[in-house]
Amino acid sequence: MLNNPLDILKNVSSIAIVGISSKEEKDSYKVMKFLIEKGYKVFPVNPYEEGKYILGRKCFKNLTDIDDEVDMVDVFRKDEFVYDVTKEAIKINAKVLWTQLDIICEDSFNLAKNAGLKVVMDKCPKIELEN
Repeated sequence: MLNNPLDILKNVSSIAIVGISSKEEKDSYKVMKFLIEKGYKVFPVNPYEEGKYILGRKCFKNLTDIDDEVDMVDVFRKDEFVYDVTKEAIKINAKVLWTQLDIICEDSFNLAKNAGLKVVMDKCPKIELEN
């Protein structure tokens, strides 16, 4: 059975965005801004932005550096990086692995599902919530 993206978004409160950019014109930035405005607790994750503040939130190097509960991991990384992000998501006990538009990794899907995570791939939470 496929997971309903909207149901998932109604049942999470904290989201880590992996591959965030501090550049306002980037989709990851726009999605983060939208999710904050919708009331989600958002954690930006990008080793190149570590320690910087993006939209008032401190950016973390990786998921394991976040010292708070993360319900959902939203991935803005190329397919070849998703598997390592999936392993980190499992390690921090995230409930959901979500990959953005055009990001699909079957190995990550299977790894996350087998670890008990709900998985959504090739979708954008901002688009799902706007529809």
